[in-house]
Amino acid sequence: MPAENQSSSSGFILQGFSDYPDIQIPLFCLFLLIYLLTLLGNVLILIVIYQTSLLSFPMYFFLCNLALIDLCTSSVSQPKLLSMLLRGDNTISFGGCMTQLHFFFTLACDEIVSLAVMAYDRYVAICNPLRYLIVMNRRVCVMLVITCWMFSLAEPVSHTVLISHLPFCRSQAIDHFFCDPSILLNLSCASTFSVQLLTYVLGSLVGLPAFALTVASYTYIISTILKIHSATGRKKAFSTCTSHLTVVSLFYGATLITYMRPTSQYSSTLSKPFSLLYTALIPLINPFIYTFRNKDFKQQISNKTKIKRSH
Repeated sequence: MPAENQSSSSGFILQGFSDYPDIQIPLFCLFLLIYLLTLLGNVLILIVIYQTSLLSFPMYFFLCNLALIDLCTSSVSQPKLLSMLLRGDNTISFGGCMTQLHFFFTLACDEIVSLAVMAYDRYVAICNPLRYLIVMNRRVCVMLVITCWMFSLAEPVSHTVLISHLPFCRSQAIDHFFCDPSILLNLSCASTFSVQLLTYVLGSLVGLPAFALTVASYTYIISTILKIHSATGRKKAFSTCTSHLTVVSLFYGATLITYMRPTSQYSSTLSKPFSLLYTALIPLINPFIYTFRNKDFKQQISNKTKIKRSH
């Protein structure tokens, strides 16, 4: 069998955290707890918002979408990681690897665009409150979310196709817990210039406008808040967007540190902790960031609890 076809036929070996054989079970328990709490937190957001009047507000409609993205993001890599830690099942088929890669790109793209949409939503709510429900009406919100998902599913197709046609003859071992695109490019024995160029071009076309919209929205938001004379009014206005700003900072920080560098300078030792941050920890903490600082959400949970107790 030709060397370049070997990985395509037999798949890859995810090394994960095999460097720490003595703590595989403790790591399994830790990541299982993280995954279950992630599922619980994000499903709770979906249920509470869907079953209450909060769904009629654009901010909570977009929060539902973010919770769905976080559920999917954690499920792209976490189940396989848990299987690796518990059963030592480190192999992944070529098709499975490419599928995981595609959804990794899709969900990262969707989160970038969705966070920008949520920033714009906060801008309209704070800077143009009288027209908020007119500008961000239900039809507009639904179309924005559908467009985000359709665009995010389509945009990574070219990446996935190009990477799937590369010959992987250097090694079958991926020193990571999922099919990380940077490591896959390093494993190829052919030129990856076209893939890297496409990544930077499309990444710039998607990421830069989304980042610019987010920064512009918060520039206007902060400017508007500073013009409010009442200290209580300023605090109340700013409290509606601090949760989103925290999530944006965590996501962009982890992504930029991990991937905005040439693949030749890529280090899996540094990548694994940051990858865990945005594939496991951010989906876990997002629900807590949004709900703990949100009086409406806590009030709805309290009301639900009282209703159940009364029955």
